[in-house]
Amino acid sequence: MASEPAPSQAASDLASRLERLVAEAVRGGASMEDIARLKDPEVRTPAQALEALKRGNERFFGGSTSGAQVTANQRRAQIMAQTPFAAIIGCADSRVPVEIVFDQGLGDLYIVRIAGNVLDAAVLGSMEYALTHLKCHLVVVLGHEGCGAVKTAMLPPEATAGEPEHVRYLADAIRPAVADVPALLDPKARMREAVVRHVHAQVRALRLNPVVNEASGRGAVDVIGAFYEISSGAVDFFEV
Repeated sequence: MASEPAPSQAASDLASRLERLVAEAVRGGASMEDIARLKDPEVRTPAQALEALKRGNERFFGGSTSGAQVTANQRRAQIMAQTPFAAIIGCADSRVPVEIVFDQGLGDLYIVRIAGNVLDAAVLGSMEYALTHLKCHLVVVLGHEGCGAVKTAMLPPEATAGEPEHVRYLADAIRPAVADVPALLDPKARMREAVVRHVHAQVRALRLNPVVNEASGRGAVDVIGAFYEISSGAVDFFEV
């Protein structure tokens, strides 16, 4: 019995298939709308979306990323429409490049990055758009190891009084979730606990949003948190 292809090979095979389809469409005089429809997501359920992120992260921290190159025809397939399978609220930290961490390609993920993955009105609006107009089946709030925004929020307000106005805004948005983190002996463990508490608070707030709540209620989307460990490259998903 033939064995299944490795994840990186499967991703490469899928990219090659899409490239052939788009090239044939271009040669046949297809419109941009027709080409865009070829890039319909293979992922169609929240469970499949989560599995795709898990497998991609496994490739990343295992050093076996797909490494597929984006061709001109594959770019053209994105012109008229986008079909991401998951929406990620991540941190602006340069060490957390979301597409790379999950080994996903052009058009696969809808990403909002803001320091401390703070959930404000603009981020909520972006998520509402993702669930109303796109094909996202999963929303992930992605915290990470050593988050500077969370570290700042753990300081007393008087210690951050000298920060610029909008830095204080970010710290104030995070502070309620981390105010009572116990003084653990290990500073790294305490930081992780703070980031995880903040992620869980953001997930709870997301689920209260009417658009998110409606989509979740009919099983079209799931909302979960996750923690990215920079030192290992692994993502820990907080599944419900």
